[in-house]
Amino acid sequence: MKFELGRCLLHERLVDCGMTIDDLAQTLLYKSERLSDYIENKRIMPLKAAISIADTLGCTASDLYELIPIESTQELT
Repeated sequence: MKFELGRCLLHERLVDCGMTIDDLAQTLLYKSERLSDYIENKRIMPLKAAISIADTLGCTASDLYELIPIESTQELT
C-alpha cells in the first residue's frame, strides 16, 4: 500500500515526552528553527533526521507524520 504524508506530528510527540523544541534541538545539535519548520509543515523531515528524532523521542519514524493511505487505481498486468 502507498501512503502520502499528512501533517507532521512532531509537536504531539514532544508533548508526549515532556520535551520542548529547544530540548530536542540541543540534544541532536539541530537548529530549533528547522524543527519548527517540520512542525509547521514548511519542510519535510529527511529520513535520517526522522530516524534520529524518533530514536530520541522513543517512537518510530512513522509516528512523526500522519500517514494517509492511497489506493492504487492502476492494476498490474
